[in-house]
Amino acid sequence: MGTESRGGGKPSSEEIKDCEVSFDGGFGDVTGARLSAEEFLTTLARSSPPATPEYRDDILLVVAELAANAIQYAPGPFTLTMRRAFDGVHVTLSDTSTSPPAPRPFHPGTGTGGGIGWYLIHTLCDQVSVVVREDGKDVHTFLPW
Repeated sequence: MGTESRGGGKPSSEEIKDCEVSFDGGFGDVTGARLSAEEFLTTLARSSPPATPEYRDDILLVVAELAANAIQYAPGPFTLTMRRAFDGVHVTLSDTSTSPPAPRPFHPGTGTGGGIGWYLIHTLCDQVSVVVREDGKDVHTFLPW
């Protein structure tokens, strides 16, 4: 079985390049990270469509949550990396904080919001891990595709 592209300009799975984008850490970077993820997933879907449309939405939501958490809790630059994994998509967000993420209490009805992002990430992902480095941390997530 060949791996070359066939008609319609569809890239083969071997031609899908990893996505790596760095951001300054400003509020608009949540949108920038989401748009970068959308571009990667659109390219990926041309050669390997998701098993269900919800998988695409789940990945975009996780990227937005990770970026928002980096901006709120690890001020400074962050890097988003996405790559196709054997059975899904590997999303890594690297930031400048050496503190691992921790769940926060959720208090509905207080009007303060927040507290559900880390729970949401764990619910949507097949696997979540955190690697603390001397100069920050990497949050690795694996999601189905």
